[in-house]
Amino acid sequence: MRLRPGAAVQVFDGQGREHHATLLEATRSGIILDIGESLMTTPESPLQLTLLQGIARNDHMDLVLQKAVELGVQTIQPLWMQRSQKRLKGERLEKRCHHWKGVIISACEQCGRATLPQLLPVSDYASRLNDGTGDNELHLMLQPDAPSYLRNLEKPAGRISILVGPEGGMTPEEQSLASTSGFTGIRMGPRILRTETAALAALAGIQTLWGDFC
Repeated sequence: MRLRPGAAVQVFDGQGREHHATLLEATRSGIILDIGESLMTTPESPLQLTLLQGIARNDHMDLVLQKAVELGVQTIQPLWMQRSQKRLKGERLEKRCHHWKGVIISACEQCGRATLPQLLPVSDYASRLNDGTGDNELHLMLQPDAPSYLRNLEKPAGRISILVGPEGGMTPEEQSLASTSGFTGIRMGPRILRTETAALAALAGIQTLWGDFC
């Protein structure tokens, strides 16, 4: 709203294309742009990364979504888990999902991604895991007492899915279900990380070992 007609801007469509543009008109109801030549876009991560995140409190969830986008995640699956707090329904859940989508778009604008990560509909944890896992994928569960670390694993040929609990972590029953569903427990060092730290540490470690951080 601070820009005036004639201002040069850059816009992206969320599907991998970015363009120069010129502002023609700006009102409270919308803007009109003259779309110009295409730009070289920031490459997407070579890894196919899915984050299955137990729904956390508002500010914690926003932080996870924002930083996961910056770290190259391609798909985000919010999950209602036993230790998730308020379980929203109906219009309140719809508003929350709309807010999360805005966080993702803003994160793309900030970090230069032209491809919008997919935000999947909120799902119940047990229902999502009972859908099964695909072949040739690596499914990781962040578990503070797991015996394995990222460095113990081989680079996968397919998608990498990372499962993270909400505040308070996953219950023993949820960990058991994840194990029987093909998830491998890993720990992120000797310290217990908060939910908003755990996913980001795992994504950064994966990008360092196998992705585009090196």
